[in-house]
Amino acid sequence: MLSSSSRAALVLGGARSGKSRFAESLISDTGLERHYVATGQAWDDEMRDRIAQHRADRGDLLWTTHEEPLDLTARLAAIDSEDRAVLVDCLTLWVTNLMMAERNIAAEFSALTEFLPGAKARLVLVSNEVGLGIVPENRMAREFRDHAGRLHQMIAAASAEVYFIAAGLPLKMKG
Repeated sequence: MLSSSSRAALVLGGARSGKSRFAESLISDTGLERHYVATGQAWDDEMRDRIAQHRADRGDLLWTTHEEPLDLTARLAAIDSEDRAVLVDCLTLWVTNLMMAERNIAAEFSALTEFLPGAKARLVLVSNEVGLGIVPENRMAREFRDHAGRLHQMIAAASAEVYFIAAGLPLKMKG
């Protein structure tokens, strides 16, 4: 079990399940200074539109946004403070970025997992649950699914709270 000092929460769900909206409400309810760490990269117009919609939905006047596609743990350490609530959206995009950059995924996962229990900020990490569907038909997709599944287990173990979101409804799984 996790040390009682953890202030981290993991929010999992499928695409368009309402997980980001739920995670934003967890942050808003704290009354702390809000920080948003975006891991996505705008490789095309559709992704640029998604990013713009996310910003419009949350209202960037209330949030300080940090774009960090690769060095997530270092970014979190740099902004870690007791007076802050930090939303990371999302871990599965981070996994994709790590794979594409051919980073040491095990080392990156370990660094993030080890950081969480000692973090001073209230952390909420969002991720897509990708293990509920069919077995992917190609090696890269299977590796992605496996990496995401392992990361989710590690983050869940290091978090005080874990939520699963389906159809906009939260199911509290831990904490």
